[in-house]
Amino acid sequence: MRTLGSPLLALFLQASTGAVSDSSSTGIISLIARSTAISLAILLILGLLSIWSWGIFLYKWWTFRRAAKQSAQFLEVFRRSSKFSEVQAVCRSLADSPLVGLFQTGYTELTAQLRQTTPADPAHTPNPPAPVGRPTLKSLPAVDRALLRASAVEVNKLESHVSFLATVASMGPFVGLFGTVWGIMNAFEQIGVTGSTSLQAVGTPIAEALIATAAGLAAAIPAVLFYNYLSGRTKIFASEMDDFAMEFLNICERNFT
Repeated sequence: MRTLGSPLLALFLQASTGAVSDSSSTGIISLIARSTAISLAILLILGLLSIWSWGIFLYKWWTFRRAAKQSAQFLEVFRRSSKFSEVQAVCRSLADSPLVGLFQTGYTELTAQLRQTTPADPAHTPNPPAPVGRPTLKSLPAVDRALLRASAVEVNKLESHVSFLATVASMGPFVGLFGTVWGIMNAFEQIGVTGSTSLQAVGTPIAEALIATAAGLAAAIPAVLFYNYLSGRTKIFASEMDDFAMEFLNICERNFT
């Protein structure tokens, strides 16, 4: 048994060593190392696009999370306060919330209108003038337009760099496909030069060419998920800003008209 076991053990070790060497010679890293300069350049571009996409997603995810937290705190202060000046005092500490920018624009327009007090002439005024001491808005639609403009600015801030994810999602597979087509062209050229059509001669160049397609999909699939997620969050923020604008206008209408 001892004499029989030694040759079997040696044969097993030789087979396992050969399998490791074969797998290492046809591994992804070795295939990339044998790729042409154009294929390597395409893989480098796809790698940079993927890294950039992940960086944008992580940054925007952190920004949106912070904005949502501060928006909840701002709404609590806004609905609890009896004066806009009290809300204005906490805006600096909650500057990451898009609602803060919306409120500051509306508050600026409201203050500008209330400061423009012109004495009314009773001879040319058909209705009796408003009681002295009660501030009155001159134009509520002007406040509405200011809020709309501020909302557009805040939405543009939220959507910054998100469109790049859509570009990577649509462009990544085509860049990878270009690398695959280029690699297959080289593979057929090698077949024409050597005249060999065996699987051993064709398989490795085609495997090298398909790596570009895999890299393109690896860059595009996360970018699609990131874009859809961030776009959905942006729509939620836009809806919250619309609700806040209507709430702000209702308060202005009740107290200053």
